[in-house]
Amino acid sequence: MSRTEETAEGAGPFVTRLTWRLDDGATAVWESRRSRKRGLLTVRAAGAAESRSRSADRDSVRRLRRLNTLTAGSFAVGGGLFVAGAAVARSGPVDARSAWIYFAGGLFFNTGGYAALLEAVNAPRRDSGAGALAARRWRWWSYEPGRIDWLSTFLLFVGTLVFGINLVGSLLQGLSVRQENGLVWAPDLIGCTLFLVSGHLSLVEVCHGRPGVRPHDLGWWIVAVNQLGSALFMASALADFTRPATGSVVNVDIVNWGTLAGALCFCAGGVLQFYERP
Repeated sequence: MSRTEETAEGAGPFVTRLTWRLDDGATAVWESRRSRKRGLLTVRAAGAAESRSRSADRDSVRRLRRLNTLTAGSFAVGGGLFVAGAAVARSGPVDARSAWIYFAGGLFFNTGGYAALLEAVNAPRRDSGAGALAARRWRWWSYEPGRIDWLSTFLLFVGTLVFGINLVGSLLQGLSVRQENGLVWAPDLIGCTLFLVSGHLSLVEVCHGRPGVRPHDLGWWIVAVNQLGSALFMASALADFTRPATGSVVNVDIVNWGTLAGALCFCAGGVLQFYERP
């Protein structure tokens, strides 16, 4: 089949939704997140009143299900461990117990971030001529900054790695104020910034342009809840700066409560992701 492209939607250089007409009169709609997370394309036959979903091939669907389970489970467990770490920290000064709990949670965040990137790397691509989704060979890595889903998940994964520096620094004892701010606070701030940028791109992807409210879209809820978690993590990071003059953080209550509430958001987002599957 040949096709004539009708409309392309998105923001800036990023295309998040394409609509085109096939030579048999049918209309096909490709959406970035829907094809990546659920392996689905929307097709409406000529003269039909309703659209139907066309699934990717069986191998692609099986692959997406496994990656979705890994991503969702990793962020749910990682968020849960951060909640536990924040709860322990609330009972007294941050010590080795809470630091190790945070570190374990960070490993799950690393896993979830990489699994999300693999979803983007291996998502089935649109076959515009056939009005279907085409299978892709498995890859562990790609470089596609022109795709909003790849860029968003790449920044998310890098953010989890930068958080790792923060978490390792938290395990070290006897740090000076300068070292504390350089090894713990600065990576925390950078990681939160990357999370926020990644979340903004995800909102653009799911809204096909300027971020808005999509209460009937599960994908929007997942992205919105995670973005709220990122904002709470950022508030926690800003409050965790150690004042050189006093050697104390700006506000320990904001640090602990921001971490706990943000972690709850990521845990909830992970649970919701179990339902956004092929």
